[in-house]
Amino acid sequence: MTRTCTILGAPVQTGTDQPGCVMGPAALRTAGLPQALTQLGWRVEDRGDLAIPAQTALPHDNPALHHLAETRAWTELLAARAESVAAETDLPIFLGGDHSMSAGTISGISAHAARIGRPLFVLWLDAHPDFHTPDTTESGNLHGTPVAYVTGQPGFDAFPPLAHALPADRICMMGIRSVDPAERARLGQAGVEVHDMRAIDERGVLAPLSAFLDRVRAADGLLHLSFDVDFLDPAIAPAVGTTVPGGATFREAHLIMEVLHDSGLVTSLDLVELNPFLDERGRTATLLTDLTASLFGRRVLDRPTRPHAQPHPQTPVHRSL
Repeated sequence: MTRTCTILGAPVQTGTDQPGCVMGPAALRTAGLPQALTQLGWRVEDRGDLAIPAQTALPHDNPALHHLAETRAWTELLAARAESVAAETDLPIFLGGDHSMSAGTISGISAHAARIGRPLFVLWLDAHPDFHTPDTTESGNLHGTPVAYVTGQPGFDAFPPLAHALPADRICMMGIRSVDPAERARLGQAGVEVHDMRAIDERGVLAPLSAFLDRVRAADGLLHLSFDVDFLDPAIAPAVGTTVPGGATFREAHLIMEVLHDSGLVTSLDLVELNPFLDERGRTATLLTDLTASLFGRRVLDRPTRPHAQPHPQTPVHRSL
C-alpha cells in the first residue's frame, strides 16, 4: 500500500543570529527532496511554506534574548499544524528553518500522540542538546531552547502553554559535542539519554540506536526524528551557522537513516538548520536529501553518484576532540 508524506516548510530564522536559514526549505526542494521520495514509492504532498504575521516585541528579563514574540508565534503555529498533519498522513516532514521550530513541531506531535493514546519518543541528532531556557541562554538565540521547552522545564512563561509535556527519559540524543554548563546540569537532572561523540567513537552508532529503538518498539511508541545539519561533520556539511568539528561521518549518518527505515518506527521528521548561504554548490542540501531518501527506503545499491556531496579530498573529516 502506498504510504503518504506531507511536507511543510517552516522558514524560521528568528531563533538564531545567523541569517540564511529562511532559505532552507527552498534549498531542499531545489535539491529534489519531494521527487526523491516520490521515486521511492511514497505519495508526497508539498503544502508549501508557513508564515507568521508581524509581531509586537515581548519584554524579558534576559537582555540578550531576541525575537521572543516571533519564536512564540512560530511555536504556536507549528504546534497546531503538526498536530493536524500528523493525523492526516503517514509521515510529515517539517523543513527548517532554525531548530527553534522544533518547539512547535514536537509539542504538536506530542499532542497528537496523546490523542491517539501512544507514547512519543524523540531521536535528537545534533551537536547541541538545546536544553537552555530563556533565562539561561547567554547568546539569546532561542534555537538553543526547544528540548527544554517540550519537556516542560521552568522558565517558558512567555511561550504557549504545553498541554502534553514530553517525558525527558523518552529522548535519545546522539552526536552531542557542545554543551554549556547550565545545560549539562539540567540534562543530568532530567534524565535525558545522551550519547556524545566520545561515546560514538568508542561504541559506534548502531548499539545505542538499536537499544533506543527497542524501547520505542516495546512501548508501541511514535518516533519523531529531529535532524540538525550540525550533527554532521562540517567537512561534509558546511551549510550551517553553528559548525562544531568532530561530527558524524557520511556513512555513520546513512547507517542511522537506513536502520531507522528498517525499524519502521519513524512517524515524523524535522530537517533543520540548513543555511544555503553557507553551502558549497548545494552539497549540504543534496546530502540531506540523500539521507532523507535512506530514511524513506533507498538502499545502498540504489544510491546515485553524488560527487559534490563528498568532502573535498584535501579536507580530512575530523572526529571528536
